Amino acid sequence: MAVLVATLWLPVLQIFGASMAPTLQEGEIVVSIKSKNLSPGDIVAFYYGNKVLVKRYIAGPGTWVDIREDGTVLLDDEILDEPYLNEKSIGICDLELPYQVPEDTFFLMGDHRETSVDSRHSSVGCIAEEQIVGKIVYRVWPLTGLGMVK
Repeated sequence: MAVLVATLWLPVLQIFGASMAPTLQEGEIVVSIKSKNLSPGDIVAFYYGNKVLVKRYIAGPGTWVDIREDGTVLLDDEILDEPYLNEKSIGICDLELPYQVPEDTFFLMGDHRETSVDSRHSSVGCIAEEQIVGKIVYRVWPLTGLGMVK
């Protein structure tokens, strides 16, 4: 029963890499909730090829995304408040900015903007709803970091 619950409703994932630092660190284990109701700022896991990646939801369908040279993100010409970042960076971006998020997709970015390969790069692009595994909500390992993920 526990395996069924973990697979269908509460996928458990281990973090690899540093694209979500400082929010999530390599080796941490998190729990996600299967959900299609996403809001800007949510951390989501999604299928990319044969991997599951974790990034932050920035914008939904139809939203205009712009990123200044200093890394400040604007959504429909309004600055996005990003208290979870340690530093801003335009990072690896080959989009023509400003960029409008296509219908039925989501624009996602890692918190470590300098190195994260995400929706800013054409190799990943925007993520379709059917690629979403779930919203990351809880850290279970290490025990010193046990709690909600924001």
